[in-house]
Amino acid sequence: MGRPRGFDEEVVTRAAVRLFAGRAYDGLSVDDLVNGLGVHRNSLYKTFGSKRGLYLTALRWYLEHEFEPALAAIEKLAPKDGGRDASLIEGGVLDLLLLAAVEQAPGDSEVAGLIRGALARLDDAVGVERATELLGLRLRARAGQEASAD
Repeated sequence: MGRPRGFDEEVVTRAAVRLFAGRAYDGLSVDDLVNGLGVHRNSLYKTFGSKRGLYLTALRWYLEHEFEPALAAIEKLAPKDGGRDASLIEGGVLDLLLLAAVEQAPGDSEVAGLIRGALARLDDAVGVERATELLGLRLRARAGQEASAD
């Protein structure tokens, strides 16, 4: 009988979302992940299979538990209202989406499919023009350039 897992997979997945949203896939080594997540390398590989496996798990978790609820809240309060969706830029909800879109999606068809779906959902929630504006504003914010959300 194997040793019981010494960590909560969802806690580790949430922490991985933060790491990938902060430094992107290529910006993190497996050592960075092991240290940042507080898990042993063998446990990471046994649970997620690989760095990519962890990334896909984190990306899917993010889309389901952070991105989608944020869009649902916006739609419920003020569908297609340009001023009420600023939380997407201020709270960093778009960070992992942005990084995945520019870094991983071009070379990974599975990530590309997830990102295409998320971008379509964003378009539906706030409209294509506003979605484009929000993504650009968040990109500028990550680069340290303040810009108005309205």
